[in-house]
Amino acid sequence: MEWIVVLLAPIAGSFAGVLIRRIPRKAPVALARSCCETCGHALGPRDLVPLLSFFLQRGRCRFCNSRIDPFHPAVELAAMAVAVSALAVRGAGDPGIWWDVTLGWTLLTLAWIDAENLRLPDVLTLPLLLGGLCEGVLSPNGLPLLDRVVGALAGWAGLAGIAALYRRLRHRAGLGGGDAKLLAAGGAWLGLEAIPDVLLAGACCGIILALVLAGMHKRNLAMTTLIPFGPCLALAIWAVRLGQVASGN
Repeated sequence: MEWIVVLLAPIAGSFAGVLIRRIPRKAPVALARSCCETCGHALGPRDLVPLLSFFLQRGRCRFCNSRIDPFHPAVELAAMAVAVSALAVRGAGDPGIWWDVTLGWTLLTLAWIDAENLRLPDVLTLPLLLGGLCEGVLSPNGLPLLDRVVGALAGWAGLAGIAALYRRLRHRAGLGGGDAKLLAAGGAWLGLEAIPDVLLAGACCGIILALVLAGMHKRNLAMTTLIPFGPCLALAIWAVRLGQVASGN
């Protein structure tokens, strides 16, 4: 029944969309009703069915006929991509896939928030770290808890140390504190040996992102140009996780 994660993925993506929109604004997540972003009309159940409502309403609000931000189906489809990739690598019949998608959907949310707001909120990074440690306790297979604890400490210390050294040499911030916490969470899920792979993959992704941004804006990047590292780090953590699952580690 593990294939159900694919059916649940749009719902997870819809919730991720709520977090992406509300956490940076410090808006309530659970109590406030969803509203049209243009007319402010409260949305009912028929307006909130992930993916289906958007396509049946042809991407427009049924109250004011304004265009619905394509962000909503995009994040729901991205959540489906996370579930499909996890299922393809893990295979059906392995309950470990629930740990995979929990990691993947949280990484997706964090990456999107950082891409839009240049911040990685503690309200997501710290529970993600604890989730990796919980997997070590509750899952009969996988990495032992001690390896996860050491990986989390090494991940945090590595990026925090680099950030402190950069600040000392350049007299400005080079990495945010959220990046170190995200790598700590990655260490809790992947273990100590995976930290170099995550850093290498994240750095390569960051270079590619910088080149893409430079090409899009048709300008040279300066040392002071702000580039979100969280999406690169999140993608690297997810790729290494899938690699570990595929290899049976």
